[in-house]
Amino acid sequence: MSASLLDGNKIASEIRGEVAAEVRTMTAAGVRPGLAVVLVGHNPASEIYVRGKVKASEEVGIHSEQLTPPENISTHALLDMVRELNGRDGIDGILVQLPLPAQVDAKKILLAVDPAKDVDGFHPMNVGFLSTQRPGLVPCTPAGIMEILRRSSVAIAGQEAVVVGRSDIVGKPTAMLLIKANATVTVCHSKTRDLPGVCRRADILVAAIGRAGMITREFVKPGAIVIDVGMNKVSERGEFERLFAGNAKREETFRTKGSVLVGDVHPEVVEVAGALTPVPGGVGPLTIAMLMSNTVKAAKMRRGSRVPELSRA
Repeated sequence: MSASLLDGNKIASEIRGEVAAEVRTMTAAGVRPGLAVVLVGHNPASEIYVRGKVKASEEVGIHSEQLTPPENISTHALLDMVRELNGRDGIDGILVQLPLPAQVDAKKILLAVDPAKDVDGFHPMNVGFLSTQRPGLVPCTPAGIMEILRRSSVAIAGQEAVVVGRSDIVGKPTAMLLIKANATVTVCHSKTRDLPGVCRRADILVAAIGRAGMITREFVKPGAIVIDVGMNKVSERGEFERLFAGNAKREETFRTKGSVLVGDVHPEVVEVAGALTPVPGGVGPLTIAMLMSNTVKAAKMRRGSRVPELSRA
């Protein structure tokens, strides 16, 4: 048996197409959604992420702006920038790219973002809306996980779901969304006793722990749906052999690039699971697609009542 692969690229493409159609309708009605991305300094990984977000915005017709304050900006100056964006009616979404430099108080900055424009879904008010099942903006990766499950016709209600990882960005909100969809949810972490045994109970297993190939076949119930949120770079030969021994395609990548990407799920799990998200090409593409979706949602929630066509949407 070999798990079927859940194609994140295909699902993300569907969502982007739907968002683009909504943006066209909204723009025709005089409301073009706007997204502002704040990128402090020159972190190479962050620059790649932001380029992807700006490009995706352009492709679906969202107005996007990129603000690039210097590496040495103070918390006070960055707060002023965020407040200015809060006050601009044409900006519906504000995204402050993390990590921020050490001298900046990141919590203070994220708290300053208007919750109605918090397209990352990190503001305590949006966290509260999610935990009490009220409408709000949901973090992009967890929202993407739910879209993968729904659009792959995975039954959620009544299923046993296990989330490995309790981060505020992925683990906790994913657990809350699964509860909202009527799954029975267990959240695991570094202090969980008998982690493999707990994971083996799962009909739906979400791995979001940030450790390369940690979830091996002994963690997975045969036929389970496995969602791999991890994105880890492996550059040590010994670690590569543990994960990919005998895989000629991955060997070629490792030889030419000096590293390969792997999720939190060991490749051997494909022999046990019923369905699995690949890395890359699984959850990753959904994160940006849901950012676009959140920007449109924020525009509707903020400005929709001004446009008759939108208030019915």
